[in-house]
Amino acid sequence: MKLNIERLKDAPETFHFRIEGGWWAERFGDLEGEGTQLVGQPSIDLRAHAMGEKVHIEGELAGMLDAQCARCTKRYRHALRDSFRLVLEPVGEARRPTDPEGMHALDRSGLCLGEDLETGWYRGAEVELDALFSELISLQIPVQPLCNDECAGLCPVCGIDRSEESCDCADTKTTSPFAALAVLREKGQGSS
Repeated sequence: MKLNIERLKDAPETFHFRIEGGWWAERFGDLEGEGTQLVGQPSIDLRAHAMGEKVHIEGELAGMLDAQCARCTKRYRHALRDSFRLVLEPVGEARRPTDPEGMHALDRSGLCLGEDLETGWYRGAEVELDALFSELISLQIPVQPLCNDECAGLCPVCGIDRSEESCDCADTKTTSPFAALAVLREKGQGSS
């Protein structure tokens, strides 16, 4: 997935990219082992134009994941949605990444993203957008998938879904992370 910088004009042009299954599997294949699967093909629509030497890019990510809730274990659909803006400057002596990894990215793909994902550098007539797309998608994948923010989860004693039913099980939460050590200490003092 490439963008030809030299052909950009002052007026924004629209570009449409579809995320293919092979591209996804190469970068996010480990998600399937965690119970999260891609549904369909995500797409990224972007508008790009040149402003002097700088390149302005803005766009939207749209896609869907089938995920498993970390609290109640139900399957649910998680939307991959994000909009973004990026300003790229040509790399030069005064304007360039300071880290070796950034320079390597420029050599490899012609593009180096800044820390805030709103700025970056480019080199050459054409840039590879894979790193940008990977970063955008990574930021939308939930670290702890939740079917909804109010999900009460499963009872650790009887296993019922607390969002659908209630139970009379005692709450097993401890007041201190060191409560288990106190129990061990008491057992140790009682046996001597």
